[in-house]
Amino acid sequence: MRMFDYVRADDASAALRLASQSPAAKYLGGGTNLVDLMRERVERPDMLVDVTGLDRSIEVRDDGSLRIGAAATNTALAEHRAVREGFPLLARAILDGASGQIRNMATVGGNILQRTRCLYFYDDAARCNKRTPGSGCDAINGFNRMHAILGASAHCVATHPSDMCVALAALDAIIHLQGPAGTRSVKLVDLHRLPDDRPDIETVLQAGELIVAVEVPALPWARRSAYRKVRDRASYAFALFSVAAALDLTKDGAVRSARVALGGVAHKPWRATRAEAALRGKPANEESFHAAAEAELRDAVGLGHNGFKIDLAQRTLASVLADLAEIRP
Repeated sequence: MRMFDYVRADDASAALRLASQSPAAKYLGGGTNLVDLMRERVERPDMLVDVTGLDRSIEVRDDGSLRIGAAATNTALAEHRAVREGFPLLARAILDGASGQIRNMATVGGNILQRTRCLYFYDDAARCNKRTPGSGCDAINGFNRMHAILGASAHCVATHPSDMCVALAALDAIIHLQGPAGTRSVKLVDLHRLPDDRPDIETVLQAGELIVAVEVPALPWARRSAYRKVRDRASYAFALFSVAAALDLTKDGAVRSARVALGGVAHKPWRATRAEAALRGKPANEESFHAAAEAELRDAVGLGHNGFKIDLAQRTLASVLADLAEIRP
């Protein structure tokens, strides 16, 4: 590991000032991803600005919305009563996302900005456009069982690893940023980029910008929600496929509205807008749910080892929706 400076910031303004002193500075939350990447020599900052001293509050507003400080730990968020009762898909996604030790360290802001777990990205002997732009992508013709089936490009087929972000995408979460140019807000679904020809540019963050808070708008019917993760083993593992979903049903059993997001399928948390549109106004039955799943996965493309994900995604999405509607086979 190369030498680097370590400084600690007490607030966002101090973090910005400290980071401005070095063009290769990185913000350090829990370090559960960044430190790993430094060990593997993928990330090579010359300064770490510790931001764990920033806002870690979880505020429940009068309208039922949440404001979450970026330094709040994953454990604190998952265990918060308002999250468990009002947004169970978010609590479940966090609990499924990592071991207890990692959840205790990982911050909300850091979770959102964690980088892909593609094996070729971590291997400096492999070609990886995300790590070294223009070098190629060995995953495309390599072992790509975990890789993308939606939104990929000829330059990168990696997937975003966060479980929490999938739930936040379904909940229309808003990310509040502070940077050298001031403050701004970005929807979670717009924060991460698809790879196109520059997979090394992963987000719309500007130089030096810092996540300071996450806002989850009120959604009373999110109480009828779920997160399901399909993985190779029940213990700590990344998703082959995951789905976060919430259903709003009418009294006569039709879908008034739906929120659906998918994980393990794309370079970013994938908001399933086609599935949501296909569900709206339809009867809450298995036929509608399978049709919605097929509509969302219509453009999915498998690689050599991950074609099974397409059928897996369709079946799992339809099954989650059926469980939410309390439909029994």
